[in-house]
Amino acid sequence: MHLDTEALHSKLAALTQEHRELDAAISALMQESSYDQFRVSRMKKRKLLIKDMISRINSQLIPDLNA
Repeated sequence: MHLDTEALHSKLAALTQEHRELDAAISALMQESSYDQFRVSRMKKRKLLIKDMISRINSQLIPDLNA
């Protein structure tokens, strides 16, 4: 079952926003003198997962050239 284009664009916008927010949070956390490296590592993994999800959605939105 494929989501319609509007739903994909909506999901893409939400993921892009979360990715930006994570990036800002990671940067802010790393500015602290004694930040939690484990927490930063988890946040970076989440950010990477979101980036992969964004890439998959972008691929779904690109029309199939072989069609």
